[in-house]
Amino acid sequence: MEFSLLGPVGVATGAGELVLGPAKRRSVLALLLLQPNITVTIEQFMSSLWEDEPPAHARTVVQGHVSRLRQMLAEGGAEAYGVELVTRGSSYLLRLPEELIDAHRFSGLMALARPESAPQDAVSLLREALGLWRGPALSGTVSGAQFAAAAHALEERRLAAVGALATAHGALGEHDHAAAILYAEAAANPLREGLVAALMQALYRGGRQSDAINWFHRTRQLLGEELGVDPGERLTRAYEEILRAEAVATQPPARTQPPARQQPSGPVDPRVQPAPERAQQPSIPRQQGHAPAAQGRSPGSGTTGGPGGTDSTVDTGSTGGTRGTGSTGGAPDRSTAPRFLPRPPARFLGRETQLAELTRWLTDTGSGESPIAVVTGPAGVGKTACAVQWSHRYASAFPDGQLFADLGGFGEGAEATPTAVLREFLLGLGTPPEQIPPSADAASALYRSLVARRRVLVVLDNARSSAQVRPLLPGGPGCATIVTSRSRLDGLVVTDVARPVPVQVLGTDEGVALLGTMLGHDRVAEEPDAARALVALCEGLPLALRAAAAQLTARPRWRLARLAAALGDERRRLSLLSAEDTGIAAALRNSVARLSADDARLLSQLAMGTGREVDALAMAALAGSDPERARDGLDRLAEMHLVDEAATDRYVISTLVQLFARDKEAGEGGSPPASTER
Repeated sequence: MEFSLLGPVGVATGAGELVLGPAKRRSVLALLLLQPNITVTIEQFMSSLWEDEPPAHARTVVQGHVSRLRQMLAEGGAEAYGVELVTRGSSYLLRLPEELIDAHRFSGLMALARPESAPQDAVSLLREALGLWRGPALSGTVSGAQFAAAAHALEERRLAAVGALATAHGALGEHDHAAAILYAEAAANPLREGLVAALMQALYRGGRQSDAINWFHRTRQLLGEELGVDPGERLTRAYEEILRAEAVATQPPARTQPPARQQPSGPVDPRVQPAPERAQQPSIPRQQGHAPAAQGRSPGSGTTGGPGGTDSTVDTGSTGGTRGTGSTGGAPDRSTAPRFLPRPPARFLGRETQLAELTRWLTDTGSGESPIAVVTGPAGVGKTACAVQWSHRYASAFPDGQLFADLGGFGEGAEATPTAVLREFLLGLGTPPEQIPPSADAASALYRSLVARRRVLVVLDNARSSAQVRPLLPGGPGCATIVTSRSRLDGLVVTDVARPVPVQVLGTDEGVALLGTMLGHDRVAEEPDAARALVALCEGLPLALRAAAAQLTARPRWRLARLAAALGDERRRLSLLSAEDTGIAAALRNSVARLSADDARLLSQLAMGTGREVDALAMAALAGSDPERARDGLDRLAEMHLVDEAATDRYVISTLVQLFARDKEAGEGGSPPASTER
C-alpha cells in the first residue's frame, strides 16, 4: 500500500488505485497524510475544507468522509501494512509507517544525496526522488490557504531537488545535462532568478554562452514588465561572471604599434568621418551570438546591456586605425570578422533536401548577384534550425563574417526595426558607434558599401514581411542571405529573385529517428508502435516532438505508450506539447496574432467545422461571404502556413491548429481578435 501526495492525492494497493471519490474526501486524507501519526482535530478539518464559514452540518460531513476512508482502507488490506485510521475523541489519527508516503520517501532520498562530494550517487538518488512526482502536489484537493501552502512547500522541495540534480551533473562535468534539467523549470518559473542564474551558468560551462546571455536579457525584460524591478544580485552576478570569463578567454593580444589607417577607396557617406585614434580601454569584446540583434534583444531596442540596461559591449576590431574607415576597398581584418550565428541546433536530423537546395542556390557564384533564399514553413517545423545548420556548415565560405538577426516578426514583443538591426551589423563590421548614420536609409547605404567587396553571410530570422527584410539585404556578389519566415514572402521572390526553400513536417521514420536522438534509440525501439503514434499525434512537427521528448525525459519511468495515450485526449494535447515558452501553443499564438480580424475569424470558423478539409465554396457558405472573399482569406491563411492548399480551392487544417483555434475561440467567448494587421 502506497500513499501519494506528490501529484493527485491517492492510495495504491496491490489491486490498483482506490477510488477515493469527491475532493473533500481526498482533502481529509491529505490532511492526515501531511501529519502522519499525529492527531488532527475536527475543527482543523472544518477550517481547511471550507474557506468561508463552515455549514451547520460540517462536522457530520467530516465524520462521514472519515468513516468512508476507514472502510476503503480496510477493504484495501491496510491492516497488513500497519495502517489504521483511528478516532480519538473529536480527533482522528492515521497510524502508518511513514515510508508508505511518497513525500516522506522523497525527503529521505534528498537527505542522502551529496551533489558535490558524491555526485554520481547523488544523480541516482535524486532521479529516483524526482521520479516519485506525478504532477502538481496535492492535486484533487479543495482550494484553500492551508492546502495551497502545503503544496507550495512541497513544490519548493521539488525545485531544490532539481537544483541539486543539476549541481551533481555539473560536478561530473555534464553541463549539457544540467542545462536540460534546469531549462524546463526556468521556463515554467521565469521569475525565479535563482533557477535562471543556475541555468545561465550551466549553459555557459557547456559552451553555450550566447544562450546564457540571452536568458539574462529575457529575464531582465520580464522582471521589468511584470514586477517593475531590475535583476537581483544572484542573477546579475551570474551575468557579470560570464562576461568577465568571456573577456579573459577571448581578449586579443595587445599590439605594440597600431597599423596605419587605411584610406577610403570607394564612396563613403559624407556624414561618416574617420574616428580619432582611441586609447585601448578594458572592455568586453563582442562575441559570436552576443550581438544584440542576434541574441538577447529587448523588443524594439536593438541593444543588449548589463543589469542597468545600457550597452555593455564594444566593437569587435582592434582599437587601432583599421576601424571606421567605411572603405569598400582593401582587405578586411578577418580575425575580427563578426561571427553572430547562434550555436548549431542540438540533435539536428535530416533536411538534406533543403540543405542541398540552399547549397546549390547560395554558393553559385556564376550569376554575379547576391543570392537570397527564403526558408518557409509552419510554426515549429524547424526553419531556423535548418538555416543555422547550413550556416555553420558553410561558414568557411564566408570568411568576412556571418551576421544574424532575429527580426521578431512572429514573437511576443515588438519587431526589430531596420535601424536597430543595421546599427548592430555596422558595429560588428567595425564602424565606431559615433559614425553610424541615424537614418535607416543612410545606415543601409553604408552597410551595403562595407560589404560590397566582402564575402559575408547574412541570416535574417523570423521575418514578418518583405519590407522588413529589404533594408538589410547586402548587395555584393560575394554575399548571400538566408531569410526564415512563417509567411512565404512572395514579395522577395518578385523583387529580389529570392529562392523559396519550403520545410515540411517530418515523415514517420524521420520523426521516430528524432525521438531516438532525444530519448535514446533503445528506449524508442522498445515501443515502435507507440513511437509512431507519437509522431502522428505531433503531426511530424519537430517542435512538438521535442516537447513530447522533454515530457518523457522528465519522467524516465513513463513508457511512450503512456504519453501517447495522454496526447490522445485532445483537451490536453496542446498543454502537453507546450511545456516550454517556445511550445506549440505559444508558436501558434504568435502566428494567429499577426492575422487581420477577418482572417482570424475565418480560421476560427474553419476550426469549428466537423472535418479538417474544406473547399472555398463550402467555406463561403459557412462564413456567410462570397466565394472570392473566402478564397482570398483561405489563400492568406495558406500563405501563413496555418492551412495547406491540398488541391485547387481545397484546403486542409492540421489538428494542432484546429485545437488551438478552438481553444482560443472558447477562451474569447467567440469574439474576434482586435488586431487588424495583415
